[in-house]
Amino acid sequence: MSAIETLFTRAKLADGSIKDIGVADGRIVSIEPTGSIVAAGAIIELEDALVVPGFVEGHIHLDTSFYGDAWIPHKPCTNGFDVHERVAFQAENMAQAAPMDVRARKQLDLCIANGSTHMRSHVMVDGSVGLKSLETVLAVRQEYRGLIDIQLVAFPQSGILKSPGTPQLMDEAIAMGADLVGGLDPASFDRDVEKHLDVVFGVAEKHGVGVDIHLHDGGTLGLFTIEQICARTRALSMGGHVTVSHAYGLGDLSIDAAKRAAALLADSGVSIMTNAPGNHPFPPVALLRSAGVTVFSGSDNIRDSWWPYGDGDMLGRTMMIGYRSGFYTDDELRAAFDVVTESGARALRLKDYGLRVGAKADFVTLNAEHVPEAVVAVPKGRSVYKAGKLVARDGAVLRN
Repeated sequence: MSAIETLFTRAKLADGSIKDIGVADGRIVSIEPTGSIVAAGAIIELEDALVVPGFVEGHIHLDTSFYGDAWIPHKPCTNGFDVHERVAFQAENMAQAAPMDVRARKQLDLCIANGSTHMRSHVMVDGSVGLKSLETVLAVRQEYRGLIDIQLVAFPQSGILKSPGTPQLMDEAIAMGADLVGGLDPASFDRDVEKHLDVVFGVAEKHGVGVDIHLHDGGTLGLFTIEQICARTRALSMGGHVTVSHAYGLGDLSIDAAKRAAALLADSGVSIMTNAPGNHPFPPVALLRSAGVTVFSGSDNIRDSWWPYGDGDMLGRTMMIGYRSGFYTDDELRAAFDVVTESGARALRLKDYGLRVGAKADFVTLNAEHVPEAVVAVPKGRSVYKAGKLVARDGAVLRN
């Protein structure tokens, strides 16, 4: 065992036990009953605070948030919810927003201060913006190394087939440093499921990367698209590397149809991301989890052209998922918490995650007796540690 550089004493774990956590080289090297580890380095007293793994912010948009910028009033769609119209509103708003790197940093600080140690952000890559947004966010990601780990998805916000040059741009985006290939409503936006998926899975297969597709389509149209995504995933042996984000249609189905869809997703190894949006049906979290589907979460949009809400707090998102899902028992509340921790780590294929020996020392302290209380109370006053180093406390990011 490596010599302990930092000893965190009196940490309350999820099972209620009080332990000491030894850290060396940014990793957890020991977890033992309090008082049984001899410390050679610094000692940090946690005073029986609940210690949990860092939160996984699994779906966010660093390039389009206006958090910390001038307030932009929300503009409703002409007739209900229309993705095409919302994209147009976004283009108008982005033209008058603060520089993207400034806004991205503010959003990152918000998420880190609330306890996120890992993130997946979608970044626009299409004919309307080219690779400029990705270049900006890649540079910001480099600045934040050591504070948070960030995966980037090349996201065709203006469509793949409708936006000239986008297939080539997606390919270039992965070569530049994007980690996954994105997609957007293959049926309703691009009007051609197969050609849209040809590009998405073609680029992913070429570069050996994963896929994360936005899917807002409801009902049977959404279900059909999910079936086609699952078929591609199985054909390319990409189980565990593919996510369908939002998947509103899963919340529109009868219980029997939802069970069949859950079995298909589990068999294909396709994950589902939901942020439990307030005015849309959303995937049945408990049903999917019981079938073996990995369900995880993210803030999605934070104060942008899609809605004015969002606070970058994945613990608050856990409460929202539990509230909207009708989770009341302690086991159900723990399941909601798992969605933003272990399940998020599994969906993002994170290595060395969690509170265990050998894992990276990424964790958060909470003022709560246990996980169920943390989910319903959403306590503030958190301390956030990345690789064993304090990076945020009481809502403020600390830079050494």
